[in-house]
Amino acid sequence: MTGTRLRTPRLPGSLPFSVDMSLSSSSSSAVRVALVGYGYAGKLFHAALVRATPGLQLHVIGSKRPEAVHAALPDVQVCAPEAAVTHADVDLVVIAAPNERHAPLAEAALRAGKHVVVDKPFTVTLTEARHLARVARETGRLLSVFQNRRWDSDFLAVQTVLAGGTIGAAMHVEAHFDRYRPQVRQRWREQAGRGTGIWFDLGPHLVDQALLLLGLPDSVTASFARQRPGAETPDWAHVILHVGERRAILHASMLVAGGAPRWVVHGTLGSFIKRRPDPQEAQLLAGMAPGETGWGQDDDAGILIDGATSATVDVATPPGDQRAYYAAVRDAIRGQHPNPVPPVQAVAVMAVLEAAVAAAETGAVAVPDLTDSERADWLATRESTS
Repeated sequence: MTGTRLRTPRLPGSLPFSVDMSLSSSSSSAVRVALVGYGYAGKLFHAALVRATPGLQLHVIGSKRPEAVHAALPDVQVCAPEAAVTHADVDLVVIAAPNERHAPLAEAALRAGKHVVVDKPFTVTLTEARHLARVARETGRLLSVFQNRRWDSDFLAVQTVLAGGTIGAAMHVEAHFDRYRPQVRQRWREQAGRGTGIWFDLGPHLVDQALLLLGLPDSVTASFARQRPGAETPDWAHVILHVGERRAILHASMLVAGGAPRWVVHGTLGSFIKRRPDPQEAQLLAGMAPGETGWGQDDDAGILIDGATSATVDVATPPGDQRAYYAAVRDAIRGQHPNPVPPVQAVAVMAVLEAAVAAAETGAVAVPDLTDSERADWLATRESTS
C-alpha cells in the first residue's frame, strides 16, 4: 500500500521525525483508543484525527451524553468517563475533559496500565504536572500532551524559514491567537474556575511554540484583562518571554476584528510575516475529514523581507497535518519513534503558564519555577531530535 510520510522541518526545538500514514487502520495490531470527553475539542479534533490516523481505532468514548455520541458515531462504545479511562479493551486513553479533570483522569488511566494523551493544558498547576510525569515514569506508560499546533501550516512556515537561515537568528518572535467573539459564551472555558480563561485555552499553544523556537525563558512579564461585558475570566492576554536578549511576545484576544498577523519574526538578517493561521480547524468545522483532498493546504504565502534591501518575497506555506501528532504517538507506543510531546516539555509549558499568571497578578517579573534538572531534561529532549 502506498502511503504518505509527513515530515517536520529540522530545526533546534522542532520535532523532525517522519511519521508513516500508510499503515492499515484495520490491522489487528491497531492501537485501541478511548476518548474521554466529547465536547468541542473531543469531537472536532480528537475523534476526527484519531479516526483518520491509520493504526489507531477509536473504540470507546467516555461521555455523559451517549445520545450525542451515537448520533455521530453509532458503532462506538459509550460509557462514563471514569469507566473509559480504565476500560479493559483499550490501549490508549485520550483525555479531552474540562481542564480541572485532566490530572485525576490521566493518573487513573496510567495506573490502569494505559498510555495517555492529555489535551492542553496538561494540568492546571505545575505541581499536578510534575506528579503526572512521576506517575508515567513509575508505570512505564507513554504520557503525551496534545500540542497539535506544532503541525499547523503557519508554524511549519516559521520553522522552515528559520531553518533556512534566510532571516538569520530570530531575535523577536511575535505570535498572535486573536479572534472576534464579542459575546461571552456559556461554556466552562469562559466561566470562573481553575484553568479557565484565554491564557489556559490558547496560551499552552503559544508557549509551546515559542519554547521550541527560542528556548526556555529566563523570566516572564504579563498582563491579563477581562474586556468583554460579563467576562468572568480573562479574555485578553499579553505575555513576554525573556530569553537572554531575545523576546517572544505572545498575545491572545477575543476582540480583534479581521485578525492580526499570526506571526511576525524579526531576525538578524531580515523579517518574516505570516498573516493568516492554519486552516485545519476551519476545515474541520466545515465538515472536511482529515486527509481529504485539500486538507491542510494553506494558500496564504508568508512574506520574507530582506534586511539589507527591504525587498519582499512571497514564500509558499507548507501544508499542515495534525494527524502527524497521532501518528507519532502511535509509533512511540510501538517503540518506533520518540514521544512527540514528552512530559518534561509539558512541565516546562506549565511552569511558564504559571509564571505568566504570577506576573500578571503582581505586575512584576516572574521566573519560571523549573529546576536545573528539569531544564537539562527539557534541553535534552529538544536536542535529541535536532
